[in-house]
Formats: sequence, structure tokens, C-alpha cells
Amino acid sequence: MKPLIWLFLVLLLPIPWLYLIVTGEAHHLEQTNPALVSLLSGLAIVGAAFVLSWGAELAERDIPRSLALITLALISVLPEYAVDLQFAWEAGKNPEFRAYAVANMTGANRVLIGIGWSLVVIVYYFRHRKDHIILDNSQGLELSLLLLATVYSLILPLKGTLSWIDMVIFFAMFLYYAGRAAKGERHEEDLDGIAGWLDHHLGNGARRALVLIMFAMAGYAIWLSAEPFAKGLVATGKNWGVDEFMLVQWLAPLASESPEAIIALLFALKGKGSTGIGALISSKVNQWTLLVGAIPLVYALSAGHWAGMPLDHRQREELLLTSAQSLFAAIIISDFRFALWEALLLLGLFIAQFFFPQESIRYIFSGVYILAAIILIATSRVRRHMLWSALLLRKCDPSKF
Repeated sequence: MKPLIWLFLVLLLPIPWLYLIVTGEAHHLEQTNPALVSLLSGLAIVGAAFVLSWGAELAERDIPRSLALITLALISVLPEYAVDLQFAWEAGKNPEFRAYAVANMTGANRVLIGIGWSLVVIVYYFRHRKDHIILDNSQGLELSLLLLATVYSLILPLKGTLSWIDMVIFFAMFLYYAGRAAKGERHEEDLDGIAGWLDHHLGNGARRALVLIMFAMAGYAIWLSAEPFAKGLVATGKNWGVDEFMLVQWLAPLASESPEAIIALLFALKGKGSTGIGALISSKVNQWTLLVGAIPLVYALSAGHWAGMPLDHRQREELLLTSAQSLFAAIIISDFRFALWEALLLLGLFIAQFFFPQESIRYIFSGVYILAAIILIATSRVRRHMLWSALLLRKCDPSKF
């Protein structure tokens, strides 16, 4: 009965916020008490994240592992899409919102790697006393697309726009990714916890129907909760006189990235470090292809023309820093091994940026990331081989080394 109790408690978390949505009280509360809005909608996101983690585990019974991770990542980044594309839509009508679209996207991506990836390895170490995570060979597809998208993203700060050309290229990368993942092999493995209990008590048809219901319910709850959560945090922070760009960049991702982080940390606690990292890599690929490609599309639809969304000096710096961090992180795991010291380095570099708020410092950190990536490539034959294979979309096989 214990799994049923946990399932019941988790399903209760989104109910207060969903009740306010249904009764129409949510809008009034957003005007009068944004802090309470953030609390209730945040609880809804946490509850939905747990449901997503169980659904993702169950889904691996019936579909290829990579495709299961893509499905999980797509649903869990719905909040990010909702918030960021809302900013992009407003930017098409009001130029002041251009900065917010880029701020939210770059902040979410840097949080995902700097905190999300790092914490999975750290939690895995303290729970299981292993100082590294070995990535599954099947995750070479995610690694290839992450490297490709990252290399292309380095061009964006140089040309100074997000245009329809970028949209076509990023969308093509994502479609290739999804198509290849759908052809992957299924992985049979024992499930534990809530997912194991559900799998044991349900037949194939009931399990598949439940997975769809879990994804739909959790995705819907996150969709309804993420934007109010972000806006509630912004409204609360404004009372403290905090810079709006910084609020959008760092507080809004707390809503959009928390589901992915919770899911990955749960996997790490259960000893499935590779699955946890794989889910975050897949989320990163989704954000670095589908989301970035969607921003100029939504902006163009709102603005009524196909001219690209201009990027100012601050936005170019943020994009460059985000791309540089992504490159360094991708090179780190290109040997299919993510060590504790590498996770601590990623986390340390991410945190260090907050102690140097000067704009010029972003170029320095970008240079540090890129230089560190070059050193790793130059000193590791495995990483050179993996990088070359990934960029040519060849099968990555670390077992050769």
C-alpha cells in the first residue's frame, strides 16, 4: 500500500492550483498575492514532475529508450516553451520583450547544464559512492545532435539575428534526431518504486493507456502552472528592486527546469545515473534545436514579417556564453563518462559567473569554456574520435578505446 500512498500524495500537489484555475480565482490571486501564486503553481509543477518520471520509466517498456527520453523531455520542457514563446510573441509587437525571450532561453540552458547535469553526478556519488557515471552507448545520438546544434549556435552571436534560416536548420536537426531515435532498440529492465508497482499490477494495454494519461495530465498541469509561477516570481522580485532581465533569466527557469531536474535526480537516486543524464541531454537537445528554432518563427508570426529578430549587444554576449558552456559540457561527456570532478568544475564555473556581474566578464568566461574544451580535445584521443564521429553523424563507439 505504500506506493499507493505516495502516488496519492503526489497527485494531491497540483489540485489547489488547478482548483483556482477552474474556479477563475487564479487571475484575481495573481493580482493580489503573487507569492502565493508561485507557491501553489510551484507545487503543481513538482507533483507533475514526479508523475512524468514514473510515466517515462513505464514508457521504456514499449518504445525505444531514446524515443522515451525525447517524449519525456518534450513534455517536461513545455513550461519553458510556454514562457519563452510568450516572450517571443510579445517581442513581435513590442521590441522591449526581445531581451526577455533571449534571457529566458539562455538562462534555462545554462541552469540545465550548470546545475542539472552537475547535481545528477553529485547526488549519484553521495547515494552510491561512485565518482563517475558511464553513459549508455545509445546516447551517442543525443551527443551528436548536441554537438551539431552547439557548433551552429556559435554563429548566432556573430550574425546578430535569430532568423527563419536558423529556424529551418534547428528544426531539421530536431526532426533528424526524432526520426533516428524512433528506430532505436528497446531496453528491457526491471522497474522499481511506483513505476515498478504499476507495471506489476497492470497488463500491457492498461499500462500503455496509463502512460498516455500520465503524460497528458502532467504536461497539462505544467503548462497551466509554469507561466503563472514565473510571473509570480517576477512580480514578487520587483518589489525588491531586482533587475527584470536577471529575474527572467534566472527565476523563470526555476519553473521550466524543475521538472527535468527532479526527474533526473530521482533516476540518480535509484542508481540510474545514465538515464538521468540522458534525460537532461535530451532536454538540452530539445531546447537547443526546437525551442531556439521556434523563437524566430513565433516572433515573425507576431510581427507580421519574416525579418529576423535582432539581437543587441547584451543578447549576443549571453548567447555566446551559453554556446561556450554547451560546447564544454558536450566535450566533457563525449567520452561517454561523466566524472565527479568534471561535474564540480561545471557547477563551479556556473556559480562563479554570479560574482562578476560586469558585462565584459561574459567574454572572459566564454573564452575559459572554449579554451577548456580545446584542451580536453587535444589531450584525449577518445574525445577527438567521438567529436569527429558525432559531427559526421557516425555511430559513436567508445568501446574501441
